[in-house]
Amino acid sequence: MQNKKKDVAKNNDWKSRLGMVYSTNPDYVYEEDTLPETETLPKARQRLRVRMEKAGRKGKTVTLVTGFVGTEEDLKVLSRYLKTKLSTGGSTKDGEIVIQGDVREQVVALLRADGYMDVK
Repeated sequence: MQNKKKDVAKNNDWKSRLGMVYSTNPDYVYEEDTLPETETLPKARQRLRVRMEKAGRKGKTVTLVTGFVGTEEDLKVLSRYLKTKLSTGGSTKDGEIVIQGDVREQVVALLRADGYMDVK
């Protein structure tokens, strides 16, 4: 009986249940509604857009790469590749790659060299 409670506690992470109403049922197991991740398109079929943005970033200039269709892990791999090649910082958020500084031309050149055909 004690091991069953430990297994249930391991599988029920509280962060995934923030919007749930409390249940008094001791046997209740919360089930998440998760959507399957989209499959990553081949590089030649990706339609990536590269733009510079300054608004809402305390005057700092960043380069945004949008339009990536695929898994979050593949997006992080692409972001890591770009940041390494450009020797700059950045992040991934909401399906976008954010790279510090105005490096649009270099990003477009790197993406085309890596096999992404439709980059603007």
